[in-house]
Amino acid sequence: MSPPVIAVLAFQHISPFHLSVPCVVFGDAHPDMPAFTLRVCAVDAGPIRTSSGFSIACDYGLEGLDGADIIILPSWQVGRPVPDALVQALQQASQAGVQIVGLCLGAYVLAEAGLLDGRNATTHWAYAEDFASRYPQVRLDPAVLYVEDGPLLTSAGTAAGLDCCLHLLRQRYGAELANGVARRLVVPPHRQGGQAQFIAQPLPVSAGDARLAALLDWVRANLAQTHTLDSLAARMAMSRRSFTRHFRQLTGSTVGQWLVSERLRYSQRLLESAEYSVEQVAALAGFGSAAALRHHFRLHYGVSPMQWQQNFQA
Repeated sequence: MSPPVIAVLAFQHISPFHLSVPCVVFGDAHPDMPAFTLRVCAVDAGPIRTSSGFSIACDYGLEGLDGADIIILPSWQVGRPVPDALVQALQQASQAGVQIVGLCLGAYVLAEAGLLDGRNATTHWAYAEDFASRYPQVRLDPAVLYVEDGPLLTSAGTAAGLDCCLHLLRQRYGAELANGVARRLVVPPHRQGGQAQFIAQPLPVSAGDARLAALLDWVRANLAQTHTLDSLAARMAMSRRSFTRHFRQLTGSTVGQWLVSERLRYSQRLLESAEYSVEQVAALAGFGSAAALRHHFRLHYGVSPMQWQQNFQA
């Protein structure tokens, strides 16, 4: 059998990192790697100017998609029209059973071609709202690393593209080979697609209440203590109702939701330092027990605290 053909699409002002993700997984020659025919195909005519200021020359145009076993869109520029020729080529490939992958914002191209209608998909979390408004017929899950729905595969941003490509490799050639490639790239060998994107939710900034902002800073510095709506309202010399209203105006959430979010963020930093056990992290972050920490970690991130720690140690 001839080696599988993997076609990767490049376009004007593409990020070199995004383009390199499928190339480094499938294109680097290595003794333990199976043979692939990798084609980098230019969407636009002429040399491709990258977002970093240098240009690359591609040996193929869209004709390079013919006969491909896998087609990968490494990214896209939001708001840039998708050429009709590319839409038609993707639709024909999909009808022929070709596996089509949209990494990061590449999901926009798949959606524009109508390939994701009625299907599950993901994209970079920062563009989830825009994507959902443009393509309401797509069942978007902005919280996960990658989603496979039939022959279509989409991933979240940046490093999640590596996870997605390793998943492809694992599907076709098994875990041992994929793990070997992951070790060579010095990345976690396997992150489940359903694992949450590692998103740090920032606190909304407001100048409306300096005293309340100062209180929140104090709570962050004392997360190991017990905090309740009543105790915090008392520190502000406010009624429950008034404090709740001001708190929501500043943070956009309830006291309970905000406390859990801050405790999780602090837990992340402690776990990533690898200096503390899960039990110690639970106590320092104010969760009270390792069981409570594990519950909230799985609920918000889809992994256990130990898995989080191991990922960052890797």
